Amino acid sequence: MPRKARFTVENGIYHVMARGNEKRKIFHDEDDFGYYLKLLKNNKDEYNLKIYHYILMINHVHLILKSLTGKLLSEAMKRLNVSYTWYYRKKYAGIGHFFQDRFKSFLIQNGKYLLECGRYVETNAVSAGIVEKPEQYKWSSYRVYAYGEASKLVDINPEYENLSSDEDTRKIIYREFVKQKCFEKRDENRFFKTGAYGSKEFIEELKNKGLKPAWSHSGQPKKK
Repeated sequence: MPRKARFTVENGIYHVMARGNEKRKIFHDEDDFGYYLKLLKNNKDEYNLKIYHYILMINHVHLILKSLTGKLLSEAMKRLNVSYTWYYRKKYAGIGHFFQDRFKSFLIQNGKYLLECGRYVETNAVSAGIVEKPEQYKWSSYRVYAYGEASKLVDINPEYENLSSDEDTRKIIYREFVKQKCFEKRDENRFFKTGAYGSKEFIEELKNKGLKPAWSHSGQPKKK
């Protein structure tokens, strides 16, 4: 059965997730994390992406990015995953699928929805019990926004700029914003199935353009 085509739009903002096959580790040490970020930066430049938020967990990756076209998004992620797989196999050996199927994605509406997705991504390590506070986790974009840490990888989320005209105030507001409750993992799974996160109007507009929800895990449409 042919693979379902990914729904994309021009200048779309996406929450992208790539997971290790069978939820296996894809990072074992700091060199692994660092090499992935190097590849991500290279592909960001090559395919003209904007990386707004990210977090690298031991067995999966979350990215919030903007791509001019769906073709560029797919090509960038394919090249990134293939390049990292090659690196990993050379270092650790092994055979078979490295990533679990192709990457998942859903479209994000601007405004509060983009900030909320960024918050969810950057608090993954806290939710997983790895750290108590997001600033304690090294492999995310959180400290760029919360403390002004320099980064050649991260493009500042335009909605972050709207929090305040004062830089220090923006950091304080963002730290408080991240402390607030965000959507949970079960919500994230629903957004991946729906294909979008935003207002009802935003989702309806995408549906009118051809967005169709993914089927359930059984691979069959739900009974009406």
